[in-house]
Amino acid sequence: MEITPAQFAQIEHCLPVQRGNVGVSNLDVLNAILYVAEHGCKWRGLPARLGNWHTIYTRMSRWSKSGVLDRVFAELQQAQVVRIKIEAVSL
Repeated sequence: MEITPAQFAQIEHCLPVQRGNVGVSNLDVLNAILYVAEHGCKWRGLPARLGNWHTIYTRMSRWSKSGVLDRVFAELQQAQVVRIKIEAVSL
């Protein structure tokens, strides 16, 4: 399951604005989080095409602690991008 750029545009307002020279886009981070959730792999097992696993994990952790992931998944549900009921995400 991957979010397309068009779908990402619908939920982009829920994510923090990227600043400076960022190597991994918010879209790539979100797709990597969905990849781990779908495949149940370890962070180190992320395909290289999704970016550096440590960068993605660090951003996911920050988003989780600040409530960003809750807002993103609620918005994905509302926009019917993800058509499953997400009650808890454990990564």
